[in-house]
Amino acid sequence: MSNDDKKYSSVHYNSYLRIDELLSNQVLRSEEVGKPAHEELLFIITHQVYELWFKQINHELRSVINMFDDGAVTERNMGVTVGRLGRVGDILELMIKQIGVLETMTPLDFLDFRNYLFPASGFQSFQFREMELLLGLKEEKRHTYHNTDYKSVFADDKKHVLKDLEEGMSLFELIDDWLERTPFLQVGNWDFIEAYKKAVENMLTNEKVAIMETDILSDKYKKMRIDMLGDTDTYFGSIMSEEHHNKLLAEGSVKLSYKSTVAALLINLYRDEPILQVPFQLLAKLVDVDELLARWRYRHAQMVMRMIGRKVGTGGSSGHEYLHKTAKGHHIFSDLHNVSTLLIPRSELPELPADLKQKLGFYYQG
Repeated sequence: MSNDDKKYSSVHYNSYLRIDELLSNQVLRSEEVGKPAHEELLFIITHQVYELWFKQINHELRSVINMFDDGAVTERNMGVTVGRLGRVGDILELMIKQIGVLETMTPLDFLDFRNYLFPASGFQSFQFREMELLLGLKEEKRHTYHNTDYKSVFADDKKHVLKDLEEGMSLFELIDDWLERTPFLQVGNWDFIEAYKKAVENMLTNEKVAIMETDILSDKYKKMRIDMLGDTDTYFGSIMSEEHHNKLLAEGSVKLSYKSTVAALLINLYRDEPILQVPFQLLAKLVDVDELLARWRYRHAQMVMRMIGRKVGTGGSSGHEYLHKTAKGHHIFSDLHNVSTLLIPRSELPELPADLKQKLGFYYQG
């Protein structure tokens, strides 16, 4: 048979999707020990589906990383990147909803077979660890249990794969590099960050004057409002001074470089300009993925609390407590969330120079 014949030969739904193989992979431990537990099938299928979704997410993340890794992101693959990160977000939303299906199993139902699972645990999900590394979760930011290396539960070949991912460029690092290459921060005599600083100072001054001159608030509430408003040394401190930002970077309080943070701020503030719309969508999708992954972790932690309370997990971890810590502490793109702290109203935005306005608007002169 020629290659063309093979290419266009008929294929059956069952054989194409390998349905028989797929459906033979739900082997109940409770049946193997002679004490069948009805709910174990749901438990197995739910986690197998998670692994399939992890495979798809990692497939999408690798494709996005490959597009950024050559250092030349085109307008065309920017759109593809936004679409694929959007798909990752949709999958994560499905994963969150899937927990509700698992929770149709009661804690007593789970206890019928839980003792047969030791020492198996979700901590042993290789694909989930891949996903964390592809996104950019670093070793020093990772919560551990029993102070052990998370790679210790895997065979040597898988340890090597994870080690290579740790040493390679993650999506976070590639986004940091991409933001650093953002043009438009300085055009002629116009400097974005200097114009932004003046706009912030004017905004804060005007708001403070308005607070002090109002007859509606008491002196106590005026002081409270002014304290909430802050000044250029509080909420805006890291962007007003590169030196201050670099100090926070050294402490680990922030992860993006100063120039990348300034670029992310520019993109967020001037998102309505045509050329910046897709970059803004990209940053928004990264925030979505980060938020949805945290929500999945939190929802998972709550499900564990519901199922086993404060018992030790099957893998020997503290169960709910460990999972809750990861939901809070394993944010990867938190710097992009924090850009919202630096936003100012559109009415306060520095006016763009005419030539920059043209460049941001796909200006064409025939």
